[in-house]
Amino acid sequence: MAEIRRVRTLAADPQRIWDVLADFGAVSSWAEFVDHSCLLEHGADGGAIGVSRRIQLGRNTLVERITDFDPPATLAYDVEGLPRQVRHLRSRWTLRPTAPGFTEVTLASAVEIGSNPVQRLAERIFGRITARQLDLLLAGLAEKVEGSHD
Repeated sequence: MAEIRRVRTLAADPQRIWDVLADFGAVSSWAEFVDHSCLLEHGADGGAIGVSRRIQLGRNTLVERITDFDPPATLAYDVEGLPRQVRHLRSRWTLRPTAPGFTEVTLASAVEIGSNPVQRLAERIFGRITARQLDLLLAGLAEKVEGSHD
């Protein structure tokens, strides 16, 4: 399994950032490479675990399902609908206040393709592509929470 991690400090408190991340179906409003997003399913008993969203990336459709939800610190979800060679992809957002009005945001993705050398190489290549998307997600989140105060 390969893990890709990006960290960025944002000029916003954790709750402001959390409010954007927790609006799970609205990722397309701040992630510029996501063409469309909407909620598909709600969690059991109204909870967040199990909530899923559909996201459209060009001609590709993915489903992301929440697996960890600890406000205002951690949001994790599994990604479904990837090429069949990708056995598992999980993303995790972690928020940590660093100073009044500033929050360190960590976005990590772990991808599993397989254990043989060719599959490990494929994980690293997939990781490079994923790293660019993580950077774009962090930039979009920064623009959303730092650029406006609505």
